[in-house]
Amino acid sequence: MFSSPLFDNRADAGEKLAAAVFAELEKLNLTSPEVVKPIVYALPRGGLPIAVPIARLLGCALDVVVAKKITRPDNLEYAIGAVTADGEVVWQKQKPRNLRFQTLALQQAQDQAQSLLADLDAGCPNVSAAGALAILVDDGIATGMTMAVAAQALRAQQLAALWICVPVAPQDLLKFLEEMCDRAIVLETPDPFYSVSRFYAEFPQVETEVALACLRQQTEWRS
Repeated sequence: MFSSPLFDNRADAGEKLAAAVFAELEKLNLTSPEVVKPIVYALPRGGLPIAVPIARLLGCALDVVVAKKITRPDNLEYAIGAVTADGEVVWQKQKPRNLRFQTLALQQAQDQAQSLLADLDAGCPNVSAAGALAILVDDGIATGMTMAVAAQALRAQQLAALWICVPVAPQDLLKFLEEMCDRAIVLETPDPFYSVSRFYAEFPQVETEVALACLRQQTEWRS
């Protein structure tokens, strides 16, 4: 574990990120609902506890974009691409040459994404991203693959603007993030990076039941 964690846990990181997002909206005179319609989109499951304080502070809907890494069988942590539940896909600059492996790995990842979306669907609000400011949130970024494909999926929905907001990401990914959105808010860019988990004092796996509760609580809070 990192010797001096930047955040106590996801709730702590979410509160700090919410304050930064709100400050940026204030600076741009975008806090009024008559000016812009924000929707917070989390990458589940880990992004949902981060996203709740943001959606609560903005008084807006909380939804998800479900994306899964496409990995090699010999290294399940390294992303060679990513796919969303509805089939948006991005690859690293050099995608696999083996077409059979490429097809199988893609299908496995999409099946996982569809399964998770089905588990969370009951808590998702019925909102349209068209014309909205989509605030895309995760608990951190390592390779950027799932964030990239989620951004691509949202971009296809005729947004007013897309912001990517995370507590922590590698410094060398900032240009990549800025190219895929209208504004990127990253609280910390430590070097060396290694993994997202090392910057949290507590970083347990977020279970599906907890992720679903995050969605339901925000929907109930707004009703």
